[in-house]
Amino acid sequence: MKKLLLVLLCFPMFGFAQGPEITSWILNLNGATNPSFPNYLTNVQDVCYTSTDVYVSCTCIPGYDIGPWSQNPNQPANQNFVFKISLNPQENTGNKTKAPMGHTGVWSNGVSIFNAEDGMSYNNQGVWNQNALYFEGVSFDDCLGHPAPNGEYHHHVNPTCLYDDSDDQNHSPIIGYAFDNFPIYGAYGYSNTNGTGAIKRMESSYQLKNISSRTNGPTLNQYPLGAYIEDHEYISGSGDLDEYNGRYCITPEYPNGTYAYFVTIDANFDPVYPYTPGPYYYGVAQGSGNLGPGSGHNTIPSNCSSYTGSTTNLIQTTGTIERKSIQVLDLLAREVKIEKNIPLFYIYDDGTVQKKIILE
Repeated sequence: MKKLLLVLLCFPMFGFAQGPEITSWILNLNGATNPSFPNYLTNVQDVCYTSTDVYVSCTCIPGYDIGPWSQNPNQPANQNFVFKISLNPQENTGNKTKAPMGHTGVWSNGVSIFNAEDGMSYNNQGVWNQNALYFEGVSFDDCLGHPAPNGEYHHHVNPTCLYDDSDDQNHSPIIGYAFDNFPIYGAYGYSNTNGTGAIKRMESSYQLKNISSRTNGPTLNQYPLGAYIEDHEYISGSGDLDEYNGRYCITPEYPNGTYAYFVTIDANFDPVYPYTPGPYYYGVAQGSGNLGPGSGHNTIPSNCSSYTGSTTNLIQTTGTIERKSIQVLDLLAREVKIEKNIPLFYIYDDGTVQKKIILE
């Protein structure tokens, strides 16, 4: 009887040890289209990487049903985006960059992330800026997204259809990357930043101000607290997250620690300000290639290697398998930590797992 062994092939540039910046995307490998808009391919069409960057090609159309959008005449359209994510994100130790209007990051399905604002302010003075959830929430679909006038489908808040936001028993997955190149997780993380403790819902450290009126702004009778961005204030230590809606912590994908953003919701799964990364970036922003008018169309270099979604090769053998010790390196030639007592290889016989190879 022939046996099949899944063998991990490890090459510093082309092999198994791609990091989460490369592997976290939802690839569309079979030409799937959106059930509501069948003319459009969904999710991410291509991921390729160099030794320094990852390039994500996407339509900005998700794989799940979208629409309808009450009081919003806009319709989604293919954006043909190519976003660039650096493999070496850095903290911005100078003046932080405000997460601008337009896309501020990209979800793992290639859909755009917008900040908490809707682009309008009270009397157009730029002082009391409107909260998109309050002023545009009526136009959100069941997945809490809607299209912009240019057809760019996006979320200002938790993308509830992208992952299971009711799963409070497991650490949330990476659901996107901000355009300072740091990961964005769903709503749940470890209680402690060192990766220990129970799973808990990450709480924002922003609260509504204790005010009875807005200076040179609309009255609270007109618009309740929370309708404007400036109704909120950051109170250090009041929640789990910092003023950028993230923290430095250990996560399943980053066992050595990383700065990570989290989307914020309450116990009823309602979005909580600032919802996504922001209002400023923690890290050095990617720049004009990803941010600002007309952005999102980076040029893919010729030395970019495609990621196909597979991290293993299937090799058929009928003889004795030679066993060797291997060192697993990532794209930056760093040794990858291998946890003990977890399966590394599976031996199959006619599609059934017969043996597991485990490090002890």
